[in-house]
Amino acid sequence: MARGIDHIVHAVHDLDAAAALYRSLGFQVGARNRHAPSWGTQNHIVQLGGSFIELLAVTEPVGIVPHGPRSFSFGAHNRDALTRGEGLSMLVLEGHDAHADAQAFREARIGDFDVFDFEREGRRPDGTPIKVAFSLAFASDPAAPDIGFFTCQHRFPENFWNPEFQVHFNTATRVAGVVLVANKPSDHYRFLTAFTGAGEVAASTSGLGVMTPRGEIQVIDPASFERNFGEKPPDIRRGTQLAAMRIAVRNLGIASAVLRGANLDAREYREKLIVGPETAMGATLVFEALRTE
Repeated sequence: MARGIDHIVHAVHDLDAAAALYRSLGFQVGARNRHAPSWGTQNHIVQLGGSFIELLAVTEPVGIVPHGPRSFSFGAHNRDALTRGEGLSMLVLEGHDAHADAQAFREARIGDFDVFDFEREGRRPDGTPIKVAFSLAFASDPAAPDIGFFTCQHRFPENFWNPEFQVHFNTATRVAGVVLVANKPSDHYRFLTAFTGAGEVAASTSGLGVMTPRGEIQVIDPASFERNFGEKPPDIRRGTQLAAMRIAVRNLGIASAVLRGANLDAREYREKLIVGPETAMGATLVFEALRTE
């Protein structure tokens, strides 16, 4: 079964500043949450239709458990990512059955990790506490060691997703896609096929593209990234980087007015609004008109 985008992790040093930034971008930002002590992280969630953005900071580094032979440490990955700088650190796809995903990744030789189960307390808009729980199946791509990959199975989705959290001043409605930058995009063909469960990975002169049930995953070369978004590509000497997040909005004019009103450094480029990494805490954020198909 093909897997759509569940969420993208945006790792930052200052979680309060990240929440303020996203509010100024016109998003409704959820309450601050604390993960398990062994993760050493806290987050804010920005919900969109069927997917979300996780703003995340490492707040208790002393308690973080290390990676193990068959265990991937969420906290250690983001701690290490932040030593290199802020930005998009993890790409997460929807999980329908975490154990089946883990077995599929094992058979495809893109990961041999145990499923990780965890839960935390969430809150409804009225402040009522609720339990949310997840099962994670991790994968790895040797050509992209700085990016964390996993699927996320929501065990109480009715407690997590809430339409009231998905109304944003900038008219954002969903994650349209993510963009990875690679020296040789074709090196990721086999990984993308197995990780997404997609029947087809499209190849072009600029790279690869997979249209998932929720959002597109693109892997393109540095020149194509600069040409498509007008931003300098990330440093890929360590390997492929998760460089940009594309957000679909119902009204690009309203989104532009929100950004201007917040005095953010955003610019129009190829019928899109681009907020570069200097402003967006290491990420390139791309606002584009919602496509109706």
